[in-house]
Amino acid sequence: MAAAGSPPLVGASPLLSLLPPPRKRSAMPRAAVSASASARAKACSYQLREGQFRRFHRLPSGLAIEVIFQEAQAAAAAEEGLRNPPLVFIHGSFHAAWCWVEHWLPFFSDSGYDCYALSLLGQGESDVPSGAAAGTLKTHTSDVADFIRKEVRSPPVLIGHSFGGLIVQSYISNMTYSYSSEQPSLSENLVAHPLLAGAVLVCSVPPTGNSGLVWRYLLTKPIAAIKVTLSLAAKAFANSLPLCKETFFSSTMEDHLVLKYQELMKASSKLPLFDLRKLNASLPVSPPAKGTVKLLIMGASDDFIVDTEGLQETARFYGVQAVCVEGVAHDMMLDSRWEKGAQTFLSWLQELQRDQIS
Repeated sequence: MAAAGSPPLVGASPLLSLLPPPRKRSAMPRAAVSASASARAKACSYQLREGQFRRFHRLPSGLAIEVIFQEAQAAAAAEEGLRNPPLVFIHGSFHAAWCWVEHWLPFFSDSGYDCYALSLLGQGESDVPSGAAAGTLKTHTSDVADFIRKEVRSPPVLIGHSFGGLIVQSYISNMTYSYSSEQPSLSENLVAHPLLAGAVLVCSVPPTGNSGLVWRYLLTKPIAAIKVTLSLAAKAFANSLPLCKETFFSSTMEDHLVLKYQELMKASSKLPLFDLRKLNASLPVSPPAKGTVKLLIMGASDDFIVDTEGLQETARFYGVQAVCVEGVAHDMMLDSRWEKGAQTFLSWLQELQRDQIS
């Protein structure tokens, strides 16, 4: 999602021969639960749908992150006759796992994919670490890698939205060809970021951060720059329904839905996702080795936060063609036309799998 406490944000086939055999299917519904997270789960503000399960993954630090799981529908998976990769979804600022659970988890579960939506530390129902920020780019990325390494049955497709997209970029820049947690002779760095089947950046912060967009907005769209800065840096979106709608959603979004998501956003972020000064000092992310992972870079035509140049900056960095979905806004997975982004992603997934068996 859009950055907490910041001005406006910007937004080769996999090496299949290196993929190991699929691991034993994850026992995700029986994952370890921390006492504090377990207690909070009893009073979750977001009610899950039938077939969705909330569990907690314990990190090496002892803290636990919220995981919402929805299993692939067997009939849909069997129709394709292919082994569908699991999907792991990462949110951005002011959001949590719930933002994927509303529409995209049911959609992709019905399409035959196991789906996992994570809440990063300090967000949603996850544990809250000490300190002024929930983590750094490195620690959030390591938390995602720890979950994938221990809980996901085979190399997944990793999906990140807005600042979650920057975390995905950090992940792939450190990705290794290991998919085993049982290699005691290797250093932590070599097993921390298991190989992915693919990666998707949705309205993502570019690899250099948001500085380019900030200056572009100030010089060419000063009114929009003021609005976005008030909405995000001052968190004015939390108290203004019109500003929340303009920041995250299409004008066609019904007000009662905007209000619902506004309330969830207000409750989601116990701490800012990042200390932005420290984050900017760690950027840009390093590019992954050529051909390491196949990428989908997807933007939205009505995005109030990530402009077209921000989308193209990310595409140029990775040497791929960006896809701009028409008629949707920044919160593509929640917007009134959420199916358009989901269908674009599904078509890419199906092409990815056809490439794997060709």
